[in-house]
Amino acid sequence: MSWNLSGPAFRSAPRRNVSARDAGLPLKSEGDDYYINGAWTIDWPRKFDIAGTSFHYRRPTDEPESLEALGATTEILVVMEQNQGIRYKFNVPIQRTGSGDNEVGFSWYPQPWADCSATCAGGSQKQEIVCKRLDDNSVVQNSYCDPEGKPSENQRACNTEPCPPEWFIGVWSECGKTCDGGVRTRTVLCIRRIEPAEEETVEDSHCLTHRPIEREPCNDQSCPPQWVTLDWSECTPKCGPGFKHRIVLCKSSDQAKTFPPGHCPSHAKPPRRNQAEVEEIS
Repeated sequence: MSWNLSGPAFRSAPRRNVSARDAGLPLKSEGDDYYINGAWTIDWPRKFDIAGTSFHYRRPTDEPESLEALGATTEILVVMEQNQGIRYKFNVPIQRTGSGDNEVGFSWYPQPWADCSATCAGGSQKQEIVCKRLDDNSVVQNSYCDPEGKPSENQRACNTEPCPPEWFIGVWSECGKTCDGGVRTRTVLCIRRIEPAEEETVEDSHCLTHRPIEREPCNDQSCPPQWVTLDWSECTPKCGPGFKHRIVLCKSSDQAKTFPPGHCPSHAKPPRRNQAEVEEIS
């Protein structure tokens, strides 16, 4: 198996990990020039300056063999490998500042996943990409890293299971009466959220808490006293111009109690007497 590494194709650094074995991990050009191992030669683990970057070749006795470089490379390189257990990783492009011993590299790195936006019924998680110094792994301003090489922020769904059923409680209706006791109602349903914008109604038994009331009395205060009139009397005298009379009382709204006239509004009191014209009876 061969792996091609090139500056144009891979601006970032490759890393190769394989299981320990006797033969070294060969690194060569597209031709037959071997830079590390190969050509019947096994190199000692060390740093190799190859193709415009530095490769760190490690071959510990108790860990997998590895080949690591920050890149980018100036030519296509080939890693010759027969072991199917090879693992690899590419880093994003690196910006550098300073020179010589003061040179510092910067690169984009993903942060840990943020908390899920919902506890159930489907939320989302984002993974922010930040710019870090390579020498101390500290987060710096994004301007230190190559903006063209910045990876896209990752996003994934999370907590997609339905929410536990709960009571949906609507708003109270207007009271049926303004006084003397009325009734108001509201909608009460047991619902379960299955998606961010979708809910379903389930049986009341699925909601574990006590069912809220959906009907209650309201405005039970007594209405103010009001004027009540009885029937008109016969006209007196029996002929010619005369008057009709009636009784006007101040009573409770249910007419069960009679109050003194001062309890009712005087300006709204109906007349007690009314003039009438009666024809003479022969």
